Amino acid sequence: MSYDLKTSKAAPTHAHTDANGFLMSVVGAVAVSHACNDMIQATLPAIYPLLKASYALSYTQIGLIALVYQITASLLQPWVGLFTDKRPMPFLLPAGMAVTLAGIGLMSIAGSYNLLLLSSALIGVGSSTFHPEASRVARMASGGRFGTAQSCFQVGGNAGTAFGPLLAALLIIPHGQTSLAWLMLIALVAIFVLSKVSKWSVSHGHARMQSQTLTGPALSRGRVILALSVVGVLLFAKFSYIASISNYYTFYLVQRFDLPVEQAQFCLFAFLVSVAVGTFAGGPIGDRIGRKSVIWISFLGVIPFALMLPHVNLFWTVALTILIGIILSSAFAALVVYAQEVVPGRTGMVSGIMFGTMFGVGGIAAAGLGKLADLYGITSVYEACAWLPLLGLATLLMPETRVKKSH
Repeated sequence: MSYDLKTSKAAPTHAHTDANGFLMSVVGAVAVSHACNDMIQATLPAIYPLLKASYALSYTQIGLIALVYQITASLLQPWVGLFTDKRPMPFLLPAGMAVTLAGIGLMSIAGSYNLLLLSSALIGVGSSTFHPEASRVARMASGGRFGTAQSCFQVGGNAGTAFGPLLAALLIIPHGQTSLAWLMLIALVAIFVLSKVSKWSVSHGHARMQSQTLTGPALSRGRVILALSVVGVLLFAKFSYIASISNYYTFYLVQRFDLPVEQAQFCLFAFLVSVAVGTFAGGPIGDRIGRKSVIWISFLGVIPFALMLPHVNLFWTVALTILIGIILSSAFAALVVYAQEVVPGRTGMVSGIMFGTMFGVGGIAAAGLGKLADLYGITSVYEACAWLPLLGLATLLMPETRVKKSH
């Protein structure tokens, strides 16, 4: 599918709440670039078995690689978002992707554990400069359908994340670490697309954003803190659980069911596709029935499947992880838009915090779960994580937000 950003220049620069204000060419372009970005990032956990064998790494060392990437991807994002809220810098999009290009190139030739950590950090820095501004562009082009635009943007990333392990199974694992260099072509495609997006953002995007003034009942400082605290708890539960599967699912399948690594990668691909499907569905549903309803369904609906997962055979393990991926991932777009409604006018900062928290929680969880796996075995990871969705009960404390558009 191609996206002609030039056609969007004729679009009105004021915000709309109907379908005519939704610029699919722009939202689609940032979704495609998100897919490229996250496909590259997804190669990290996908090649962990290869790196573990090549460098004789422990689970703890694997967890530290994930931690370095996730921390660099998380810590910078809120600051990038806060800075660009005050001083928009649309060309950070292709610049951030250029840093990712350098990181993946270094990883393809890294010959030591320290270089692996450095290349992981570069990929994380590239991600931290990409997500806040790209999420802002999706909101600019939403025409008021914020949940739908956020879902489209996020599902691009989920699709890239899903295809990362598949690409690793077909290309990287059979041909070795140096074959990672092929991913540089994907980064170059993303740089080209993001350059076009940046030009549109300079010409029209910020005028659209300024016209999207939110009105509605303002929350007190205390209730804003409460709302964001609950969102933080929910993000912790969601992404700690997701980290247990995205980072250690292949090890679990290989150890417990004696699957070859390549087949385990296809199972991971199926899970990540289910995450993309759930993310795509969650945003539009949230626009219709409300953010909190989607969050309730997401967390409470996944509890029985999570509790069953450590105790079933191979077929039901794969089936349950697919259901878990669909249900649990449906909440993310709703959480992002809810937080943006709680703190209006700070889209970049809020997006940076949300995506930064996602990466930070994922990294810390990956390191902690790796240590748990070293001490007690990989099965214990899933037995412990099965209880995380119960934290979704914190949704009871979320203040209501009823946001309308002013013209």
